[in-house]
Amino acid sequence: MATFLYRLGRSAFRRRGLVVLLWVAVLAAVGLSALRAPETSSGDESMPGIESQQAYDLIQERFPGAAADSAGATVVFTAPDGQKVTAGENRRAVEEAVDSLGDGPQVAGVADPFTSDAVSEDGSTAYASVTYEVAADDVTEAGRTAVEQVADQAREAGLSVDLGGSAMEADDGLSGVAEIVGISVAALVLLVTFGSLAAAGLPLLTAIVGVVVSLFAIMLLAGPLGLSSDASTLGMMLGLAVGIDYALFIVSRFREERDTGRPPEEAAGRAVGTAGSSVVFAGLTVIIALAGLAVVGVPSLTQMGLAAAGAVLIAVLAALTFVPAVLGFWPSAVLSRRARKTPEPDSRTAPRMEAGAPASDEARANLGTRWARFVLRRPLPVLILGVLGLGALAVPAASLQLGMPGDEALSTATTQRRAYDALAEGFGPGFNGPLTVVVDARGASDPESAVATIGKKIADTDGIVTVSAANFNDAGDTAVFQATPSTSPTDARTKTLVTSIRDERPALESDTSATFEVTGTTALNIDVAAKVQSALVPYLITIVGLAIVLLMVVFRSVFVPVKAALGFLLSVLAALGTVVLVFQQGHLADLFGIQQTGPIMSLMPIFLVGIVFGLAMDYEVFLVARMREAYVGGEGAEQAVVSGFRHSARVVVAAALIMIAVFSGFITESGSMIKMIGFGLAAAVLLDAFVVRMAIVPAVLALLGRRAWWLPKWLDRVLPRVDVEGEALRPEPAAQGTDRDKVTGTSDTLRV
Repeated sequence: MATFLYRLGRSAFRRRGLVVLLWVAVLAAVGLSALRAPETSSGDESMPGIESQQAYDLIQERFPGAAADSAGATVVFTAPDGQKVTAGENRRAVEEAVDSLGDGPQVAGVADPFTSDAVSEDGSTAYASVTYEVAADDVTEAGRTAVEQVADQAREAGLSVDLGGSAMEADDGLSGVAEIVGISVAALVLLVTFGSLAAAGLPLLTAIVGVVVSLFAIMLLAGPLGLSSDASTLGMMLGLAVGIDYALFIVSRFREERDTGRPPEEAAGRAVGTAGSSVVFAGLTVIIALAGLAVVGVPSLTQMGLAAAGAVLIAVLAALTFVPAVLGFWPSAVLSRRARKTPEPDSRTAPRMEAGAPASDEARANLGTRWARFVLRRPLPVLILGVLGLGALAVPAASLQLGMPGDEALSTATTQRRAYDALAEGFGPGFNGPLTVVVDARGASDPESAVATIGKKIADTDGIVTVSAANFNDAGDTAVFQATPSTSPTDARTKTLVTSIRDERPALESDTSATFEVTGTTALNIDVAAKVQSALVPYLITIVGLAIVLLMVVFRSVFVPVKAALGFLLSVLAALGTVVLVFQQGHLADLFGIQQTGPIMSLMPIFLVGIVFGLAMDYEVFLVARMREAYVGGEGAEQAVVSGFRHSARVVVAAALIMIAVFSGFITESGSMIKMIGFGLAAAVLLDAFVVRMAIVPAVLALLGRRAWWLPKWLDRVLPRVDVEGEALRPEPAAQGTDRDKVTGTSDTLRV
């Protein structure tokens, strides 16, 4: 591995013009093709294997066209205090608004609230339902503007008017602030880390090139593969974060190699051969974690994971080829001011593959060195403190409630949230989340009687307020009706109610020879949450198992991979705990601009686990690979830890700060779900990088000593051999058979 990447780095440096031209050609080809491709679709939003999806499919089958994804808007009229919408001028204003809504573009029809039982019992609130001829994504701006103009006219008449529904959904997409914040902070961190504008700019340039190629590729494949816009968002988020980090490690290693006196081409080759090896394996762990999202069985999540994995792969390729190529044009620009003043050695006479370091390197005691020595002197207290701290943060995760926040999670400044609140106040909290019941009566001798029996039984269930009249299909063997709960869609009692209704099914099926299924947004959210919870453990086993094997191959150790996996579990549980504290329990909610607390988005935990696992393994590989490199080079176990921190601590901290900055930028977005994702990822990286990798890892390695690098002989024979720490780039050691050979069960001389 190291030898191959060493040659790749030298080739890219030497043929820099060709490499850069190839990247430009790829960018142009993919970009032009993407611009001609169809617009990004909404993706596959089905949820196989859950009852609510099966019920939806049955409705599509038995009621052709009835379950089409047509857009809808809800216009909510509220009379001034003490008045009614059914009286005088208020009624006329509502009727005029309904007439005007029917004339709007793309409108298929409008339900008059006075003829469709859409007026509250106290007469204070009414709503008009607008249906469109197109799906929500296809409603034009002119169509939305027409509804807003009608609302303004009704407001002028003295009514309070707010808008909801899929056609009027708030844009939870990215405003661009997140990217600007992330890149700005990343640039500042890189500038402080390197003290050079060129060294700070190269990782940013590399990440931007990789992200643009990734986004164009996702746009190009959106039509054939059914990728959603969320895939682009995730690809951009991860591509930007890992792209900066991977380039950062190679540029940092290039500077180190130049500090040893090596010529630019040789330094580029060694940087790619050593740090590039870590980039490859770190990228593989991220790709494994993202591709592993397919285990959940949710098509949209699988698509997002694969799209993001592709973005990570492109980031790895850019770091391995684009970075050394650009370094070839300006080999001294990324160096510190002191190094730029030092005359360059002659590449024809300088040694190519020998080891060496300035004499002052061993004596250099940077902050990483001092921290490592501090932990080595007090490993047990540091370990206990780190584990207890993360454990305390993880406690709230035990009360995690999953759901799918809707309009109730929006800011009260939005019309969608005000419409939600007005409907809940006028018609009851369960009005915003009715249950849809589809009855399959093909096996019943009297379908109408069977449907009536099932409807009455559900109406008599505690927690149900009303049940609508049943609507039969043309064949008369299938019916659909709605049951309105007394509690809100995100209330835990609503979940219990859905379970109770489904538990009544066997007895009703026996009595009527008909069966039923429950669907609707509320039931769908409940089913998705259950599906994610059941898939979380298999997913963890899959990605952690694969990563442990991969890290065994990389580090030739049993304890290091197991320690890495356990540390990840600690950090991800602590991150979930902080998400629960803020978004579910409301602690510090005002600080982050959270208007409404409630259940955590159903896909959030598994989404967080997948991404954070890959990033956590990034830091593990980058940090511990330098320790392994020092250990294989002849240093003792404790000194290897110090050497690893001396070389890697600063860049690992910089990489973590960049990740935190990128993810924290998404907290500035208006959407609650985007806030949740950004906050969760930022918290997880903070805890994993600074508590687990920078504190718990050196403490455990100090306690294990040489045993940390132990590998049974039989396992050593089975595992493939790769050279990540660049042993092939050093001369053969003078003596073999050291004490370390007895501990590891194998020689430390690794070759590809």
